[in-house]
Amino acid sequence: MSLTANWSYPTAIRFGAGRVSEIADACQAAGIKKPLLITDRGLADMPITLKTLDFLDSAGLGCAIFADVDPNPNEKNAAAGVKAFRDGGHDGVVAFGGGSGLDLGKLVAFLAGQTRPLWDFEDIGDWWTRADSDAIAPIVAVPTTAGTGSEVGRASVITNSETEEKKIIFHPKFLPSVVICDPELTVGMPRFITAGTGLDAFAHCVEAFCSPHYHPMSQGMALEGMRLVKDFLPRAYADGTDIEAREHMMSAAAMGATAFQKGLGAIHALSHPIGAMYHTHHGTTNAVCMPAVLQFNKPAITSVITQAANYLGIKGGFDGFCAYVDDLNTMLGIPKTLTELGVTAPDIDRIVAGALRDPSTGGNPVEMTEENTRVLLQACL
Repeated sequence: MSLTANWSYPTAIRFGAGRVSEIADACQAAGIKKPLLITDRGLADMPITLKTLDFLDSAGLGCAIFADVDPNPNEKNAAAGVKAFRDGGHDGVVAFGGGSGLDLGKLVAFLAGQTRPLWDFEDIGDWWTRADSDAIAPIVAVPTTAGTGSEVGRASVITNSETEEKKIIFHPKFLPSVVICDPELTVGMPRFITAGTGLDAFAHCVEAFCSPHYHPMSQGMALEGMRLVKDFLPRAYADGTDIEAREHMMSAAAMGATAFQKGLGAIHALSHPIGAMYHTHHGTTNAVCMPAVLQFNKPAITSVITQAANYLGIKGGFDGFCAYVDDLNTMLGIPKTLTELGVTAPDIDRIVAGALRDPSTGGNPVEMTEENTRVLLQACL
């Protein structure tokens, strides 16, 4: 079976090895004539980035790049990106990279035509309606990792550098017009990034599947996403050049991010403030928190996790699934605790307060309170 396809859900996706060569055509399909490629510093001089810029340049679209993007992008990165976009007279963004490059790229395309400040668009109530939708520049997204799924997301996660809080900025038009999913771009990922991003996709699927909200389409996508991670993440980790494994993990990442329209939960509610305060890798932080969160939610999720275990071929129901998660983390070299991850002398009060403010809290199957969230955090340490 060929793993090359064109999909229209949740947006136009060109999937398959080598398809980054279609970047200029994708820009033209999105109505972009003078794109600004936005990526993170680590990718700026990498061959995959330079090759993509060459494809754009040879098609007469220029080779402009902005790469002043931190691992956890913040409002300063956004302001600099907007300035580069406006000063260069650009009319669209190629968001290129992992979660950082994709989130910052989407945000720049959103903010470049707005007059209100960034934090006026935080994902609170209907604040997204404050935006001038017609002023949002088109986006082409090109993921180079397989985890965040930001290429199919309608939001960006941005750190407020002053308060050390991660904020979600939402608008339906954050969803890119065209996505190119080329698994060849992920072949060079280091093993720890393969593990962390892959487990981020797994966390998206697990939390979406367990969310109490009603969304059957997301439920099915989350379940199959878990299967793809189970079958192919160990292969991608063992052999980074296993292109079939890379292809399926790229699919799993997009599926997880589409599925979490149903909701996230305590894993992300904890990892967002921890990442903002201690600069830990997001996906790895999720993986460290997952075993404790599964036990925390056990009274509400035993039945659904047993269903998932049956589909995945994991024996032992809920307990068997938890044992599988522990074994997978160990296989992928994930620290067992936040302390081992580098979160020493944590400010427990601030982390708990941040978790309870995080929008992900609303999707957790067990209501999160100050008291039980503190106990949960202690279990992760």
